[in-house]
Amino acid sequence: MKDRDVKRYPGFGLIMALFFIYLYLPIVVLIVYSFNDSKLSAIWGGFSLRWYYSALQNRALLDAVLTSFKVGIVSAMLATIIALMAALVLIRGKQVPFRNLSTTVINLPILLPEVVLAVAMLILFARIGLESGIWKLIIAHTTFCTPFAFLPIRARLQGMSPELEEAGQDLYGTPWRNFWRVTLPGIAPGVFAGAMLAFLMSMDDFITSMLLTSGGATTLPVYIFSLIRVGTSPELNAISALVILASLSFAIVVILLRRR
Repeated sequence: MKDRDVKRYPGFGLIMALFFIYLYLPIVVLIVYSFNDSKLSAIWGGFSLRWYYSALQNRALLDAVLTSFKVGIVSAMLATIIALMAALVLIRGKQVPFRNLSTTVINLPILLPEVVLAVAMLILFARIGLESGIWKLIIAHTTFCTPFAFLPIRARLQGMSPELEEAGQDLYGTPWRNFWRVTLPGIAPGVFAGAMLAFLMSMDDFITSMLLTSGGATTLPVYIFSLIRVGTSPELNAISALVILASLSFAIVVILLRRR
């Protein structure tokens, strides 16, 4: 297509620039003020790393980060396995009854308000007598993370030609060997994307974690909320900056792996 065939909208570039400034300027301000030496977040008192040292020596903060990673990794793995099995049955299965209804049920945690799902989980755990805080979080996070892992896996499986699997069967491959040698490598990008999306949704969750948090199972979003309730401090800015740095590092690793 030639340049003269491309439609140009006057002012579109300015609107996009204003949008990105609106979106990222608060993050830039937060990072800058995380180096503020003053105890008051809104007053600049000079450059300092004191709040980073304070955050890294905060035992409660480190425990919250460790809990978030434990819950995020385990729930993402479980959600990905469940989503992978569901996608294989619904996409590759023949004569599956109530296929559309089953797909709707899997995606139901996305359709329901999160607070409804969290209250339902809270009632369920009270009825069965489950008291372990971290296991309650893992089960609940697995529940609402499964559809986020299911969507990219299903899309990748739908885009993969069934003829490849049929060719593996023609070469006397058992169903299990055919899955490991043909199907899984073909949908690996979708499985990886689903696992990463489930992990990020778990790390970002607040409502469910807030309702199900108990002693020794406080996640990072809940801990940050507890700090905000007593007032903002530069330590909170430092914590947020470290989270942003970890997210960027994670995104860079994902991009490099996808390129390879």
